[in-house]
Amino acid sequence: MNHPPVVEWTEADQPRSARWRSENDAPPPRRIVIADDRTKADDAYKLACEGTALLWRGDFHNARQLLTAMARRIDRRPRKNPPTDVTQAFHVHRAAQNHRARILGMLLVPLDDTFAVPLHRAPDVREACTRAYGPGEPARGEASGATAGPDPTAALVSLRELLALIGANEWRRKGVEIPALGGDRIHPHYGVFSPARGEYVDLVAEAPLPTEELAFDIGTGTGVLAAVLARRGVRRVVATDQDPRALACARENTERLGVAGQVEVVEADLFPAGRAPLVVCNPPWVPAKPTSPVEHAVYDPGNRMLYGFLNGLADHLTPEGEGWLILSDFAEHLGLRPHTVLVEAFAAAGLTVLDRLDITPRHPRARDTSDPLHVARAAEVTSLWRLGLANRPASARG
Repeated sequence: MNHPPVVEWTEADQPRSARWRSENDAPPPRRIVIADDRTKADDAYKLACEGTALLWRGDFHNARQLLTAMARRIDRRPRKNPPTDVTQAFHVHRAAQNHRARILGMLLVPLDDTFAVPLHRAPDVREACTRAYGPGEPARGEASGATAGPDPTAALVSLRELLALIGANEWRRKGVEIPALGGDRIHPHYGVFSPARGEYVDLVAEAPLPTEELAFDIGTGTGVLAAVLARRGVRRVVATDQDPRALACARENTERLGVAGQVEVVEADLFPAGRAPLVVCNPPWVPAKPTSPVEHAVYDPGNRMLYGFLNGLADHLTPEGEGWLILSDFAEHLGLRPHTVLVEAFAAAGLTVLDRLDITPRHPRARDTSDPLHVARAAEVTSLWRLGLANRPASARG
């Protein structure tokens, strides 16, 4: 296991060092200054734009207010007219998101050896941090050994990331209600995509089952689709993922939902061994580079998972079986993946389309006309493609 990198700064005329925590692999800041309740938002924003991080030593709630004030300064910057080309608008939007994240990520807070925040009025974040980072490393002497006198700072993390950890931990505690599971809840772990958008789950719940014997769920994530298939009566579901967080999450959810006896969660890059009469996959929908762990469920560089599923499906499907590909056409409306590419990929993989079920989005962003990608979001359709082998036996066609 790789140790987090070490970041260094000077405080009270003494050299300091601590481990650097960043879930999106942001590099440690090169320059750090101390900030507290006297720091003005304009000064903090200017320093952050110049690439200088601010290590907060004041009241925790005031740090949150400062972060909000910095965000307002980013959002009120004069913007150029949005591009008329939707593909260019997507890239401009992503660049603006990354710029915003970089600036706001410059406000840092300390963590001690137990992942507690040694600041006035700080919440208890130990559980949230442990679930995201793993057990704390009692290595303060190694990380900050250059410090003269006692120092509770063992690690630094951006306040923005810490707030995300807190929010994710609340979602894990509360869970997401899934109508297709009779209102039972899925509890997403940090870094595992939450099934808050239920359209794709509804498609799997409603599509006609070709079998109740065996199904593969490729890239299971929280395990929600595996659980839906099990609740529909599929006697054995093999759910795969290669992310340790997803594997742990899926196992916990299937156990909580009472279907662990039907669902086997295994580590695999796409397919498990063997063939199945039903193979289900909901790959990331947009062929672009993710910038954080949870974005791996949304962005698929070069359509790697999509093509991997399609090109391997024939070797893992029984002759009369079905492959269910659940995919949004959002990337097509953004000009990132022409529709013909998908149809051509089916043919190249030796597959034929048996049927297609469609559903339109219900999430609020589809109706938000202020969203720079509103046109694409409003036109989006999520489809469940029922795929079979091109040389499918004549008795199984129709």
